[in-house]
Amino acid sequence: MSASFSHAWRALRYRNFQLFFAGQSISVIGSWMTRIATSWLVYHLTQSALLLGVVGFAGQFVSFLLGPFAGVWVDRLDRRQVLLWTQVAATAHALLLAALTLTHSIALWHIIVLTAIQGLINAFDTPARQVFLSQLIDEPEALGNAIALNSSMINVARLVGPAIGGAVIAASNEGWCFLIDGISYFAVLASLLAVQVKPLPRRQRKDGMLAQMREGWDYVTGTRTLRSILLLFTLISLMGYPYVVLMPVIAGQVLHGGAHTLGLLMTATGAGGLVSAVSLTLRKSLHGLPGMILTSALLLGLSLILFGLSHNLWFSLLLLCVAGFGLIQVASAANTILQTLSEADKRARVTSYFTMAFYGAAPLGSLLAGLLADRIGAPMTIVVTGACCLAGGLWFMREVPLIKTTLPAPASQLAPI
Repeated sequence: MSASFSHAWRALRYRNFQLFFAGQSISVIGSWMTRIATSWLVYHLTQSALLLGVVGFAGQFVSFLLGPFAGVWVDRLDRRQVLLWTQVAATAHALLLAALTLTHSIALWHIIVLTAIQGLINAFDTPARQVFLSQLIDEPEALGNAIALNSSMINVARLVGPAIGGAVIAASNEGWCFLIDGISYFAVLASLLAVQVKPLPRRQRKDGMLAQMREGWDYVTGTRTLRSILLLFTLISLMGYPYVVLMPVIAGQVLHGGAHTLGLLMTATGAGGLVSAVSLTLRKSLHGLPGMILTSALLLGLSLILFGLSHNLWFSLLLLCVAGFGLIQVASAANTILQTLSEADKRARVTSYFTMAFYGAAPLGSLLAGLLADRIGAPMTIVVTGACCLAGGLWFMREVPLIKTTLPAPASQLAPI
């Protein structure tokens, strides 16, 4: 037992990862405060489920469009420098949003434009952040554990951030959440300046960006494990994640609560995600992950169907714990397999397609969820999206045996999760 728990913290033995982990832990809490504050501010200004979907679409679709280009650039550039620039831009973004809100100058078009700018930042930040993890540890075998710990940290923030955000909004207004988020980015900047990493060797490439994009696409589509996992994750992003944009409607109209209720709902999702992420830190190999992805997709679909039918706060919170577990289990396990099996010089491009699967499908799903909720109501929309996730899990059931055959055979030689 003690060996298992020791293994769970393996990546934290490295000073660089400790610094990065500490800075991110502070900043991501602020980011989740901004997420809940943005959704509540849009709902407060418009009382519209459709416009909640439009705002979600605005930022994520930009990330989707730029994803392949960003992946190529991240493979070419110094990843720490990319992250420094994205964090500076994110700081300015959060502080501007805070200034507009605290001076009561904020309008819906401001939120849409600023959300699109955040999508631009995320297009470069997400693949750079993911692949930078491999530079923070000395043992390639510890990469999987670093990914799982990073996911755990995000889900702790997902647990804490919305709860703090809901309390701050209830006590004052959304602007203070944005201000706290802006200040929290300084922790990331400090950690990035403190880490000492060796620059990765750069191969001289004569082919252009389009050729490198094509190379990454051929690599992903030509590998059945990567292709099948990305297809399922795309469906989960399209139908599983967009329920989050409807949370203000559920909190206000179905459960008859306010910002505090919204915070509880988001915290419940984070609690389930945290359990999922921690369970992944205890794993020592890829063995069993395809089956866990399948089980999690089925759990996600079923829990969303029941959540859409629920009118009881405590039952809804329980169901969101299960949904949060399913979402993060699918995403983290998929990310772990993709990064562990990808060739080093293509890892950023593979990660960019993983990012595209989320930032491309999720905004379309948000827009679709907003349109459906405007016609059939938010609860029934969540039931429909849950049923689609359930169907995706049933399809993936056929893929699991084939995926298992493509994984490295000896479990003892696999990268720890």
